[in-house]
Amino acid sequence: MRTLTFVVGTGRSGSTALSGILHAHPDVLSLNELLASVQSRGFPEGRLGGGDFWRLLAEPNPLFERMIRNGVSMPEFVYPRRPGRFSTEKDGIPALSLMVLPHLSDDPDGLFDELEGTVRRWPERTAAEHYEALFDLLGARFGRTAAVERSGYSLGWVPLLREVFPKARFVHLFRDGPDCALSMSRHPGYRLIFLLREILARTGAARVEELTEDQVRSLPTELAALLGERFDAALVLDSELPLTGFGKLWSELVSQGVDLLGEVPAPSRTTLAYEDLLDEPRAELTRLAEFIGVEPLPQWLDTGAARLDGSRRGSSLRLPAAELAALRECCAPGTRALADGRR
Repeated sequence: MRTLTFVVGTGRSGSTALSGILHAHPDVLSLNELLASVQSRGFPEGRLGGGDFWRLLAEPNPLFERMIRNGVSMPEFVYPRRPGRFSTEKDGIPALSLMVLPHLSDDPDGLFDELEGTVRRWPERTAAEHYEALFDLLGARFGRTAAVERSGYSLGWVPLLREVFPKARFVHLFRDGPDCALSMSRHPGYRLIFLLREILARTGAARVEELTEDQVRSLPTELAALLGERFDAALVLDSELPLTGFGKLWSELVSQGVDLLGEVPAPSRTTLAYEDLLDEPRAELTRLAEFIGVEPLPQWLDTGAARLDGSRRGSSLRLPAAELAALRECCAPGTRALADGRR
């Protein structure tokens, strides 16, 4: 690959649409939600053989499997909408198949088999070297020269990504805070994140996987139920959750992300505001293309501009005045951090 770029952000910022726009460029290998699919287990230390690396890509994501099993699926889960031979009810959907491969091919099962036949034979090397080889393999397969990975809820990954891929570039995609927080509050994945963060706050644990039995027993029944293999989807989908809590979540993520991206050398990072993309799609897409190292082809610019939907812009303005004011107050620290980061 000529270049590797990560589009990072809070999610709910037009990032899924951007993945589709990037995929439409003939030179861009758009890796949709790869980081979210493999999560932290995808970057082990030391060296590993091709078979071990393939297992990292192929083993189902436990959290996503549990969500699907309990009726809390997300629109980002592409594979279940066009199911192939894998299913949660059987052996699970491979991590790579849930969101990454259906974005690249209309035959994700065939592409999965094709990749497995090659990757399993790879020699022992570091995870970073395996990923670079995977990007090269997919780039050659689809005739693409620049790889762009985009996952929602990914700002916290910046330090690890810099360590693993020191030459990578970063695009911080963000959206107006109140609009983004409102979108989070209606999304099943972010509602589950909100509830899991509540569990950690109540117990003092750093990660859900580290909770002790005593800590689980100390939780309210409805929160403890979310930690089991089976839970009622209504706990996530229908619970009354405070909108201001999502404003605080957005603000925390953005403030942390601005600090983390501030450590990236200036030539290797840029920002992209969703609202700017809506207002000046061709200019912003041209700037993005040049940053990731591809030509801003006129036909691609037309396609990208046509795919953008501004109907959700300003959605928070339809809230009651008092509710909007409270939400803006919660988002204010993140809004200030973004303004400072762009100076």
